[in-house]
Amino acid sequence: MTGIDLWGVHWAWPAAILLLPLPLLLLWFLPRYKTQGGRALLVDDPSVWTSNTGSARVTLTQQFLLLGLWSCLIVALARPQTFGEVIHLPDSGRDLMMAVDISGSMREQDLYLNNRPVTRMAVVKAVAEDFIARRTGDRVGLILFGSQAYVQTPLTEDHATVQYFLRDATIGLAGRSTAIGDAIGLAVKRLRERVADTRVLVLLTDGDNTAGVRPLDAANLAADNDVRIYTIGIGGDSASRAGLGIQRQELDERTLRAVAQITGGQYFRARDAAELEAIYADIDALEPTEELNEGFRPRHERFVWPLSVSLVLSVLWGLSRLNAVRAA
Repeated sequence: MTGIDLWGVHWAWPAAILLLPLPLLLLWFLPRYKTQGGRALLVDDPSVWTSNTGSARVTLTQQFLLLGLWSCLIVALARPQTFGEVIHLPDSGRDLMMAVDISGSMREQDLYLNNRPVTRMAVVKAVAEDFIARRTGDRVGLILFGSQAYVQTPLTEDHATVQYFLRDATIGLAGRSTAIGDAIGLAVKRLRERVADTRVLVLLTDGDNTAGVRPLDAANLAADNDVRIYTIGIGGDSASRAGLGIQRQELDERTLRAVAQITGGQYFRARDAAELEAIYADIDALEPTEELNEGFRPRHERFVWPLSVSLVLSVLWGLSRLNAVRAA
């Protein structure tokens, strides 16, 4: 980058400062215009800038206004710039879709968070938000599924938006059934156009597939498109559910494990919030974020400030000059 650094500011075009004495040089070297008779366009004699004679002489205040105006224009022309803090960006990132089950069974309160019983969905939201926040440089998307699967958030680097829509997810909105295969198929559709070796799906459910395509068929499609799937089965074990009086179909761990194996991923089982946190930490280790590059410092142009001051000074000079002419 050309330019110089002075007084904590970077000057992109410092040579412009050489123009500062230009008005004085013009006054010194240019001859004064004199008419030879007849009509002529009358222009103020430059001598009135420094003289106390003349019907509309330039006062000392007006001289300072002109000097300040010219100086501000030259400073603006030199393009002062400042730079922000260094921002590090990863050289590349993964395309990671999260598929979260929002079927009716996710409202069961067989898990604990901060030593109090909460719904499975509440635990998922609390833990998954931290996981999303750690995926620096990754493009993260969100799929919600019940009887049907739909994309709530497309792949984006705006993790705050993904977190917002995850917090806003409503149990039962997509129906009471569980379409695991449809969620996988939708994720593959969104990921297959992305760069190979970066396509990852994290699928979380508390039940078995009761609607849509077969999960194993969808897993084979994912494998053909180089999409790795990490499956997470969530919910208390059979004994704890029996103690709470909960009657529901068991989690289909066999299918979830097979889906992960077919695609080169891994299956995890979460029986409480601590296990779910550990699972997301394991996925972080299996799919680490990219190393940060040297980074860059955002550049902020500051020429607008002296330019604005010069505009104000020009208005003040014009008003003072008009008043002087009227008073003459």
